Amino acid sequence: METSKEESLVVFTPSGHRDYFENGSTLLEAARKLGVDLDSVCGGRGICGRCQIEPAFGEFAKHKINAHKENLSDPGDVEINYKGRKEIKKNRRLACSAKILGDLVIDVPPDSHIHKQVIRKTVDLTDLIIEPLVSLHFVEIENGVDNASFDLLFLSLQEQWGLENLSNEIRENDLPASNGTYTAVVRDGESLVAVWPGFKDQIFGIAIDVGSTTIAGHLCDLLSGEVLASAGVMNPQIRFGEDLMSRVSYVMMNKGAENELTEVVQEALNNLVGELCDSSNTNREDVFEVTLVGNPIMHHLFLGYDPTPLGVAPFTLFEDKAIDTTADNLSIQANPATRVHVLPCIAGHVGADTAGVLLATKPQQTDGINLVVDVGTNAEILLAGKGRILAASSPTGPAFEGAQINSGQRATPGAIERVRINPENGKARFKVIGVDPWSDEEGFLDATNKTGVTGICGSGIIEVVAELLLAKLMTADGVIGGEGTNPSEYIEPDNRTFSYVLYRSPDGEKTISVTQNDIRAVQLAKAALYAGVRLLMDYLETDQIDSIKLAGAFGSHIDTTRATVLGLIPDCQKEKVSSVGNAAGSGAVMALLSKSSRKEIQTLVNDIEKIEIATEVAFQDHFVEAMAIPHKTADYPFLSSYVDLPQKNESTKPKRKNRRNKERN
Repeated sequence: METSKEESLVVFTPSGHRDYFENGSTLLEAARKLGVDLDSVCGGRGICGRCQIEPAFGEFAKHKINAHKENLSDPGDVEINYKGRKEIKKNRRLACSAKILGDLVIDVPPDSHIHKQVIRKTVDLTDLIIEPLVSLHFVEIENGVDNASFDLLFLSLQEQWGLENLSNEIRENDLPASNGTYTAVVRDGESLVAVWPGFKDQIFGIAIDVGSTTIAGHLCDLLSGEVLASAGVMNPQIRFGEDLMSRVSYVMMNKGAENELTEVVQEALNNLVGELCDSSNTNREDVFEVTLVGNPIMHHLFLGYDPTPLGVAPFTLFEDKAIDTTADNLSIQANPATRVHVLPCIAGHVGADTAGVLLATKPQQTDGINLVVDVGTNAEILLAGKGRILAASSPTGPAFEGAQINSGQRATPGAIERVRINPENGKARFKVIGVDPWSDEEGFLDATNKTGVTGICGSGIIEVVAELLLAKLMTADGVIGGEGTNPSEYIEPDNRTFSYVLYRSPDGEKTISVTQNDIRAVQLAKAALYAGVRLLMDYLETDQIDSIKLAGAFGSHIDTTRATVLGLIPDCQKEKVSSVGNAAGSGAVMALLSKSSRKEIQTLVNDIEKIEIATEVAFQDHFVEAMAIPHKTADYPFLSSYVDLPQKNESTKPKRKNRRNKERN
């Protein structure tokens, strides 16, 4: 679109939608034209308060935008006099009132979305001995003293529980009024941190996985180990950059920005704690332990450390040991005695989240060569075998999160998450989030009246690319409609290339296509991951993987067969490839419930061999070969035993027939 001085570039995050709009247009008008997921019930009259957005100001190199406060109109009468039920939060504006005056980056917070994000993070605990750091001790003061002293309490704890030489961390001078019975909270058998009148048999802790896209938490009963509530929120740092290095760049280019990023993520942590407590009817005062995991940049930012050394070689960590601090230091509202334990980072690009994955999956305890991959914006890779554990991180980028994809989106209701393509005619059948029937099944149209078919999320992107290869609508080099591919009415010209029409609405107004640029984005992402794995295999001097575990919210929803067809992972026996859920979150829960687990992971991290992919010459060679689908040179004999893969360079050979006898589900 041609631009003029009267037009300005507006980028909406986290969707990535962008275009030029006339100055004086409202942000709600811009959002509607782009199809941004922004709520509004009152039709832009400034009554409902649902269209709240948060402008981000500063220099955004990725978007080539320098957003000044003067680029957005000042609050007008509608906002100043707003008295709706939904309060306008700090630093937010009403999109229906705020007008474009210059280039802008606008964040649409999760509570302003029409379609709320599906938080696909659950916790999966293996057999675990519950051994929390804090414990409860019920005591009876002799003769039922109503106003007992701390001296009497300590004496009773010694006599009744054998707890000697306890320090006192309680700020109050007097014990609470009681009939002579108390429940004492003791940390690690060394210090008294709280005391309640009467009998109490529950204390709580929260384990949180701080991802670059999603922050997921689990509230647990520390004594039983039961997970009482799980919840998640989008990471508000997304508005400063979808990928991690964009956020580091933002910090480098904007003075004081590290404090801004720290504040927003700490606020999100505190809000998540509140949500978990509310949903489980738990008082914040009863939460005594919090464990945190996250990638190195998230780790540094939520702790308030400068992340910029992680943006350049040699990618130096501020701290590579486990960290213990107070909840108050991270602006988390809980009991004054609440402590936060942060699992150790492994290396400059391999964080505490990967430590959590290692703790939960324990690949080193299984015979053979075992691979664990936490698939996300950055793929964390663990390879264990021959008495060694290797770790690395590979920069896959945000394509698997739905970004940089023409019709890509996050995993919200209406997003296409499963795809199968009929090789006879090229027509796709698919499933969308929030709807049970597939697109070719009865009831699909009625069910999607509520959700719509809005785009395609990461798991759907992987499947559609793999299916295009299997249906021979795309070459192994990733060319849609390339030489030797099957003709199909669903392959349409798109400038100088072709696109695949995945969905077209009955009225013809909505089309979801997979473009050649989409294929390239997926190839770049999957090649980066595969090359990282291959590099670790070189270090272990092996060409064979005996088991593969796919971790993370995204990894949990990947079809393992299609992931292998794509070449996202190496060849492996089908039954040895599995999804293990949010292993980072599971590791955080294990560290929450077991002090032995905290010691175990620190010992393991000390022994891990850290491989820095960015400095490895061989990585680029592996990357180039992995651009082909599934791979330019690597054979996939296990995969070929149950999936009919096109032969390498098949475009120069005659077409084959009878390809329907192998797996299509």
